[in-house]
Amino acid sequence: MANQPRFTKQGTTPDPAADEGPVHPADVHPVDEKLPPLKMATTGLQHVAAMYAGVVAPPLIVGAAIGLSAKELTFLTGACLFTAGLATFLQTLGVWKIGARLPFVNGVTFAGVAPMLAVVDSTKDKDDALPIIFGAVIVAGILGFIAAPFFSKMIRFFPPVVTGTVITLIGISLMPVAFGWAQGPVPGADDYGSMKNLGLAGITLVIVLLLRRFTTGFVKQIAVLLGLVIGTVVAIPFGVTDFGPVGDADIVGFPTPFHFGAPQFAAAAIVSLCVVMVVSMTESTADMLALGEIVDRPADEKTIAAGLRADTLGSAISPLFNGFMCSAFAQNIGLVAMTKIRSRYVVAAGGGFLVLMGLCPMAASLIAVVPRPVLGGAGVVLFGSVAASGIQTLVKANLEKDNNVLIVAVSLAVGLIPIAAPEFYHAFPETAKIILDSGISTGCVAAVLLNLVFNHIGKGREDDDVTAPMEGGGAIAETRVPGQAQGQAAVH
Repeated sequence: MANQPRFTKQGTTPDPAADEGPVHPADVHPVDEKLPPLKMATTGLQHVAAMYAGVVAPPLIVGAAIGLSAKELTFLTGACLFTAGLATFLQTLGVWKIGARLPFVNGVTFAGVAPMLAVVDSTKDKDDALPIIFGAVIVAGILGFIAAPFFSKMIRFFPPVVTGTVITLIGISLMPVAFGWAQGPVPGADDYGSMKNLGLAGITLVIVLLLRRFTTGFVKQIAVLLGLVIGTVVAIPFGVTDFGPVGDADIVGFPTPFHFGAPQFAAAAIVSLCVVMVVSMTESTADMLALGEIVDRPADEKTIAAGLRADTLGSAISPLFNGFMCSAFAQNIGLVAMTKIRSRYVVAAGGGFLVLMGLCPMAASLIAVVPRPVLGGAGVVLFGSVAASGIQTLVKANLEKDNNVLIVAVSLAVGLIPIAAPEFYHAFPETAKIILDSGISTGCVAAVLLNLVFNHIGKGREDDDVTAPMEGGGAIAETRVPGQAQGQAAVH
């Protein structure tokens, strides 16, 4: 049997002697490493804990708007967990040319909540709302699957100056989610933002930091999961931890296909969800590029096309089991960055837990026991790690060039508008706001377009070196060679 070549970091020259001798675990890229069962299970569960709230929020919001009973809401939530697990399998394990085969968790995209609520509001018979939504998601998923290889060609427009900006925006855009969790589960409630809730979030944050600082090995890697467990226990005396969902949940429950009725196809809903699919594909592309940098396996055009196929196929299949549109979860990128566990099989194990939770509502309810403030404390670490990874990528972005500084500055500003001024786009049409209210999408588009204008169109015009970017034009002008045409950089 021929020996397999040893793993070498991308961009390095393989050692001819590496082909001698048997293959050892050290020869396997960390992304393809299979960890011991216990470690794989606990770290996989940690991924589930990090993204659980994001998966269950859309079905709870949409289901409540329709007026579903508590039992139907539980069913819809379990269905979304089940389909998130299937989509995660597609993304991590892959089949044929489907799946990025990176440690990606997939779940219900929050970008679809607003248009789905619009469908609910415009539907006279609320019993038809979910079938109309499911029909639109199926069409959007199929069209996205067809468009995936063409969409992936945008990879050449994502150099470090773009990817670093987008990764930073992903982390920053997720921080309000963590801050919202830290304040409590119900905005406007009497205890929302109370010292009790913020204190629990702070305690959880401190626990995670202490575990990361003073432990080693496996314990250090699952610091977030341990922080969630300890934080939940600490919250019990404060009356924040609610074990009611466990007692009320059924032991077994399968998401019966088309439980809410056969899909219906309405043009307006299809157009709206297709726009969401474009937004989702844009964010997934940015997420794959971010994760590729973090795990030291840069995502190329082929990887992005395969990843987008997994996203879109998972979305197209999801309504069969009463789930919504699926997309990569950015918050789990922070978990990979922090724990340094890059194995896609760990995330696949998390997908397995999601499937089990979908089949066993009682198991799903165990994660629901974790108080929202505790999730918020852990979220600060997770989402902050994403932003830090973006800054690390920007270090490689040649920021001594004036044009690249402008690209980063303007793109960050555009991406931060929905966070800094949430009502900024209030006068725009609802369809436009689906895109504009996503800082990740708008910042990504801005970065790509600015990079195209400054670094691709008219490539003969080179960038100016920046000695002090915050100074006036005079400081920059001093770096020019006398007599040189304006717009051309001095040669040093």
